[in-house]
Amino acid sequence: MDAVREVAELRARTGRIDPRELDALWKRLEPARIADLTGYRWRGFSFDTGNRTHRLLGQARWYGKSFVSPLEVHPLVCYDENGELFSDKQTGRGEASLWEVGFRGEVTATMVYDGMAVFDHFKKVDDNTVIGVMNGKGKLVFDDGEHYWFGLERDVAL
Repeated sequence: MDAVREVAELRARTGRIDPRELDALWKRLEPARIADLTGYRWRGFSFDTGNRTHRLLGQARWYGKSFVSPLEVHPLVCYDENGELFSDKQTGRGEASLWEVGFRGEVTATMVYDGMAVFDHFKKVDDNTVIGVMNGKGKLVFDDGEHYWFGLERDVAL
């Protein structure tokens, strides 16, 4: 099965997704580079593997991420009470930057949070879709020993 169709099927599921399915998909994808992400706002989607971050982002009214430049990244773009988008620096404990970082034996574009020991690694599904896996320390990242998985779709140029 090709990756685009597989991601669509995973997103359409109404029940929990086994993280091992996402691990298997991840292994087949090409690492994203910083240039693949920068200059765009991206609409996010979350895979429900049971990780608590899936619920927390829903409560925060998470929209996605904005990669203005490698050193200006808004990791938690959310809707406010009026339906307007804003960078939620409080929940995200600041903003972020992009670096090339090794993860699972490959170098990927990686978003490094300013205020938390958290890294989001990215791989390309296609030119307009990436899959991300949150890595780092603590319950935000690992819940019952599993990573938090999500995706982004290219939205608008910045």
